[in-house]
Amino acid sequence: MNAPTELDTEEVLRIRLEVLRREHRDLDEAIHAMEAAQRSDPLTLRRLKKHKLALKDMIATIEDRLIPDIIA
Repeated sequence: MNAPTELDTEEVLRIRLEVLRREHRDLDEAIHAMEAAQRSDPLTLRRLKKHKLALKDMIATIEDRLIPDIIA
């Protein structure tokens, strides 16, 4: 079995990034739907928002790994 190459690692990160972005979008839609219903459980809503924020942090971390810093 071959050791993963940089390209393999980058491709895995890109796939993971797309999955996280999709999950973030889905959570955003769910939160908006719950808020529009005005009968949502505040605790559930808070948990969804917290999870959405955690996803945003994971997305930023992966983006930072994929996009190298350019020192001008």
